[in-house]
Amino acid sequence: MRLFVGDDWAEDHHDVEVMDACGRQLAKARLPEGVAGMTRLHTIVGELAGEGADDVDVLVGIETDRCPWVRALVAAGYTVLAVNPLQAARFRDRLGVSGAKSDAGDAHVLADMARTHSHALRPVAGDTSQAEAVKVVARMHKTLIWERTRHTQRLRHALRDYFPAALAAFDDLDAADARELLAKAPTPAQAARLTSGQISAAPRRARRKNVADKATAFQAALRAEHLGQPDVVTAAYAASVQALIAVLNVLIAQVKTLQGQVEEHFGQPPAAEIILSQPGLGTVLGARVLAGFGDDPTRYATAKARKNYAGTSPITCAFGKKKVALARFVHNDRLIDALLTQAFSVLKCSPGARACYDRQRVRGCGHNAALRQLANRLVGILHGCLKTGTLYDETTAWSHHVESLAA
Repeated sequence: MRLFVGDDWAEDHHDVEVMDACGRQLAKARLPEGVAGMTRLHTIVGELAGEGADDVDVLVGIETDRCPWVRALVAAGYTVLAVNPLQAARFRDRLGVSGAKSDAGDAHVLADMARTHSHALRPVAGDTSQAEAVKVVARMHKTLIWERTRHTQRLRHALRDYFPAALAAFDDLDAADARELLAKAPTPAQAARLTSGQISAAPRRARRKNVADKATAFQAALRAEHLGQPDVVTAAYAASVQALIAVLNVLIAQVKTLQGQVEEHFGQPPAAEIILSQPGLGTVLGARVLAGFGDDPTRYATAKARKNYAGTSPITCAFGKKKVALARFVHNDRLIDALLTQAFSVLKCSPGARACYDRQRVRGCGHNAALRQLANRLVGILHGCLKTGTLYDETTAWSHHVESLAA
């Protein structure tokens, strides 16, 4: 016996619908989040299963793959199908074109998707707890790096509007000496009054080389004539810049702290050694790759499946007599970022990878397209190493590329 459950989740409740293999609605309810709601769901399923509760197969369609509720469903033995919200929206249009939408209606859509398309939906991966921990810290580490970049850009835009001399003085605004001097003197007038000793103290504390030369260059740039703003506007910009620097200081400190956590957690999963053997992958980048793929050995049946999930393999668009291969634009942004970074790094340390990249360029591919093809090949190599439990070997990985180039 099979039961199909659609679960439209919210922060404090779940709208669920249970349907049988024929599409008949057997039950529907709004369950509270937490233990009480999960207990009610088990009760509903148990009543519908009756005496054959041990033989019932429950498939749950839900638009998330990470929360305590999902973990409880998996622990209960249910098959949880993580449905992309875009897929659910497209499927909703198949059931009706009126445009009506409700939480109960979405639960019905998810239950029907689980009933008719379970073969095409991806079950929630059975990753180990160690891999889940790596995913949590690696995602947050990358998030904070992106936030650091955003705040640095906001700082640059603010300085450009009222204090262009600071942009001429500091090439790297999130550097320790730049942040210290800008926090101390956030206005052009205050910066111009800084002495050589005050300026040189900042690069010295940041352990810069050629402190005297840098201090002289900073002082000359800060005292140069530039267009400015009225005093009251300058004071307002200065307050905003000091706030941005305070946020940047916290972000930079936490990025460093979380990097230590990433390194600590990454050494625990069994797949870590194989991932670290891949060229271009260090501890942090390897942790991001592990977080993106997970460590469930049964999740990717083939190398092509892993490449498709990674977003490195192209998609084919064929219409009439035309057939073109295009890049995938729907993908895991964090995973594709890590894989393309690896592909760029590996050009200097792997002759085989360099030959593969050069071959794509000779064919007329641009840099980004060639890098994506190289990343696609690297994903295939990683898949083979993980499936066989072997470490990376340069000769084995690229032998056919070397032979084809020699021919």
